[in-house]
Amino acid sequence: MYAVVRRYEGVTDPAEVARFVKEGFVPLVRKVPGFVAFYWLDAGNGVVASTSVFQDRAGTEESTLRASNYVRDNLASLLPHPPQIMAGEVTASA
Repeated sequence: MYAVVRRYEGVTDPAEVARFVKEGFVPLVRKVPGFVAFYWLDAGNGVVASTSVFQDRAGTEESTLRASNYVRDNLASLLPHPPQIMAGEVTASA
């Protein structure tokens, strides 16, 4: 399995972003081949993060592309800074 974590800072309205993610992005990411799971986290203080899990690296790469396009087209005003992105093989899980 592979995962990608995207961390956004300076989020102006976390509740509104979560609504957009739930209604618009989740259906897109679920269609990525090898999809396993997606999580959205509101860490407080204008910080939100997502974790996407896929069966292979290609899934993480495709989800990052879809996330970038979705943010650009729908959330640019609410997510003013580019995300910090970490991706790699899942080497332990429970």
